[in-house]
Amino acid sequence: MTLKAIAFNGTLKSSGGDPSSTDRLLALIADGLKKHGIDTDVIRLADHNILPGVTSDEGEGDAWPAIREKLLAADILIVGTPIWMGQTSSVTKRALERMDAFLSETDDLGRMVSYGRVAAVAVVGNEDGAHNVSADVYQALNDVGFTIPANAVAYWVGEAMGSTNFVDLKAVPDTVTTMVDMLVRNTVHLAGLLKASQYPGEQKD
Repeated sequence: MTLKAIAFNGTLKSSGGDPSSTDRLLALIADGLKKHGIDTDVIRLADHNILPGVTSDEGEGDAWPAIREKLLAADILIVGTPIWMGQTSSVTKRALERMDAFLSETDDLGRMVSYGRVAAVAVVGNEDGAHNVSADVYQALNDVGFTIPANAVAYWVGEAMGSTNFVDLKAVPDTVTTMVDMLVRNTVHLAGLLKASQYPGEQKD
């Protein structure tokens, strides 16, 4: 069984600038998925003109339709976000808001187009808030039809108000490696189960 993964990198930094901590954590997860034979297509959200809105196509210049197509071609979604002001990054929120359209995009059995896909979360920051951010993203993803595996979050937070970022660390902490391994293992397992057996839809009389 062949599985595909996509990762949304919610860093506020566009490509070509300073290294991103979100890049580093997503790379660890992508490496883990690669060991299971799964390639990960990483999309840096800040590089794309994702227009505000809650539909799947907001018109001329909107980059979301092409990203949406790649998302729905994948079995696994990894949402990576830094913590800014204690919250999920604005570009990550924008992508989640656009997935609100899935609520009305259903098949004849009432299943959203996102059904059968699993999602996990990666969070980095040098301030408190990893649990709050992952909880917010979990709920949003579940609302729009994704399934969340057990322990499907990997995160690192440095000292509050500190200057050290995850990308600056010389070595990856063992706790982060353990979280990444668990995230990958559980996500791949559940994705395989759902690909083999989709959710039942509404029962018609």
